[in-house]
Amino acid sequence: MIDRAPLVAVVDDEDDVRQALRRLLRSAGFEVLAYGSGSEFLRHVAGSSPDCVVLDLWMPGASGFDVQRALIDMKLPLPTVVVTGNESQESRREALENGADAYLCKPVDGDALVDAVMAAISRRRSLERAPRIPPAL
Repeated sequence: MIDRAPLVAVVDDEDDVRQALRRLLRSAGFEVLAYGSGSEFLRHVAGSSPDCVVLDLWMPGASGFDVQRALIDMKLPLPTVVVTGNESQESRREALENGADAYLCKPVDGDALVDAVMAAISRRRSLERAPRIPPAL
């Protein structure tokens, strides 16, 4: 059986940033779907089943925080790497509390992004393979 390349969804409202992230991730061996808004991503996420999402926080309409909360409500615990150009301690805290695996600031270092995506996917796969321990009675 041949493993497929991991599928990464890139969600960013800035076209140039979205395309740069798409090219970077493809060159690192990932399959990539790119979305220009949080709403567009949420309309397609269940059918596309990405292995990870690279998510901008500050977008018109559905923000990255809104997307994170929607994924929680949909019970889709996707590995998430947040990228933002407006870094603050409060946004970092909120993104991590909402389940982000990594929080990176724009401009994003390419190696750091690829490493964060790979680590997030690996962590999630490890959790899925871990034996389930029944609760003690």
